[in-house]
Amino acid sequence: MNTATVRDPSPSAEPGALATHRAVDIHERRAWHVNGFIGVLAALVSFLAAAGLLAWAAVRSDALEAVGPVEILLLVLAGLLVLLGASLAAALTVIQPGQTRVVQFFGRYVGTVRTTGLITLAPWTTRRTASVRVNNFDTPRLKVNDATGNPVEIAAIVVWQVADTAKATFAVEDVFGFVQVQAEAAVRHVARTYPYDSAEGTESLRGSTDVISSELAVEVAERVEAAGVEILEVRISHLAYAPEIAQAMLQRQQAAAVVAARSTIVEGAVGMVQMALAELSRQDVVELDEERRAAMVSNLLVVLCGDSRVSPVVNTGTLYA
Repeated sequence: MNTATVRDPSPSAEPGALATHRAVDIHERRAWHVNGFIGVLAALVSFLAAAGLLAWAAVRSDALEAVGPVEILLLVLAGLLVLLGASLAAALTVIQPGQTRVVQFFGRYVGTVRTTGLITLAPWTTRRTASVRVNNFDTPRLKVNDATGNPVEIAAIVVWQVADTAKATFAVEDVFGFVQVQAEAAVRHVARTYPYDSAEGTESLRGSTDVISSELAVEVAERVEAAGVEILEVRISHLAYAPEIAQAMLQRQQAAAVVAARSTIVEGAVGMVQMALAELSRQDVVELDEERRAAMVSNLLVVLCGDSRVSPVVNTGTLYA
């Protein structure tokens, strides 16, 4: 029989030391139940049989004008049938889709019922409602230092569902609060292991969203396993630099973008200059010595790489004058 036990910490642990992990060792199992209409029929039969016994006892006592042992026995049987019918009626319960009943017998866990509709449980048991519907929440915006030490703000959406109703009911005090706190801890831990942004080919919070989400899901699932919770999805919902460094990081990104753009422009301009010189030499348009070639390269680079429009200057003299 499945029982709830608690693992005690090691007796050799010193006072004030970090205690070993203690968890309620309990797992979900199926509780006994039957169709609810069978229980209704059995309760009605019990009440009708009790009524019949009471009527029989009344007829015998009227006929004998006395209450004998048989009449007392009939009254006792009628009382037992009434008690049985009341117990069967109290054992009836209705379970809606997406909900379960965690059944206990005098405080002892006996199982979980996932069947929906009208059902009959074992008499003299107590039951709790445990939802197995899909839940989700958005973690608050957490300020965390990334792998490079820059403060960033991050938040995530966690989609979860109760998979083991026994653990969710008895292993933790508040399953929703437990999942929320553990999810925040997982988000902080994962955010500290990656930089906010990095060069191409390396993983980062901003550039590797799918990888970070998968790692977050695994991290949260490991932390909430003790509560019998299954993590369906974790997605980053907010990611930004902290306000105190946001402007500096924006300027840094803009500078990096300008450098990258300039590199591309210069690379293209050099290729165009090489192509122009090669075509001039191939078609024998003009014969250029080293000084004229250097002047033409300089002029072409100024024209191609400049930010503003170029004003042409007609040279009517000679470079050697």
